[in-house]
Amino acid sequence: MLRRLLPLIVAIVGLLALFRCLWPNFLDAYNLLDVIQQISVNAILAFGMTMVILIGGIDLSVGALLALAGTVTTYALMPAGWHAGLTISLLAGFGVAALFGLFHGVTAAKTGMPPFIITLGTMLVARGLALGFNEGRPMPIPRSETLLLSIGNGRIADVIPVPVVIMLLTFVLCAATLHFTVFGRHLYAIGNSRLAALYSGIHVVRCEIIVYLIASLLTAVAGLIHTSQLFTAEPASGEGFELNAIAAAVVGGASLQGGRGSMTGTLLGAIIIGILAKGLNQSQVANFWQYIIKGAVILVAVGLDSWKKKQ
Repeated sequence: MLRRLLPLIVAIVGLLALFRCLWPNFLDAYNLLDVIQQISVNAILAFGMTMVILIGGIDLSVGALLALAGTVTTYALMPAGWHAGLTISLLAGFGVAALFGLFHGVTAAKTGMPPFIITLGTMLVARGLALGFNEGRPMPIPRSETLLLSIGNGRIADVIPVPVVIMLLTFVLCAATLHFTVFGRHLYAIGNSRLAALYSGIHVVRCEIIVYLIASLLTAVAGLIHTSQLFTAEPASGEGFELNAIAAAVVGGASLQGGRGSMTGTLLGAIIIGILAKGLNQSQVANFWQYIIKGAVILVAVGLDSWKKKQ
């Protein structure tokens, strides 16, 4: 495990050193806390994506579903919307995400349709539904909802951002589930050989449904954090988030062919993607170069994975 993670740690140290040379204040405590806070949303999405990739699947809907979960929750709170309480609003947001997750899992497990096609279709459905609320206009979170606003902007002891705490708790739960439970071992077995897992007595269909459900619920968590950070629900937000989540998982060592990956690797991958994004922004690198660099990083990571498979 350490041998696989060492290159990621070296990459993080190298990026920090590089951007420290280009931007003298990059390693300031305030800036690093800001970097970690920005990483939290992508990391939570990537934890769910890692489980999906582990069984040989993919989920392209997470960006649109993130926007939909935040939009539904906020619309339920608005006086001009459903004017429900916070508990009902949160249940509505998580409920919508759960329905999408169940649909992904059941459809992928029962019909044999490629997850790429399934989640590509639901990505468009989720985006359309999000834009359907309030005619696609942004919806500010009521200022009276201090608890919801603190999810994305609060700090524990005026130092540690709440999103970072949520990210770390999510990481611990996902890592424990994946690496220390029978369910986690089943996911690795399914990713390595679905047929062999089926013949060995593993309930493949149930595992697949649970995995997609977990991924969608984690997307709802990330959606609440993102909406809270913006102080408003943006129906058009979350575009490209699925690519960042996939990039974090792949850079962290997850194989798109299934059967290999870890939560620690994904967390380090998310940190690499986050440092890269923050450093390029502060270095005032043009947006088109940022896309090119991120794309190159993904290609290198997938290329190395394919080379290791052949070896």
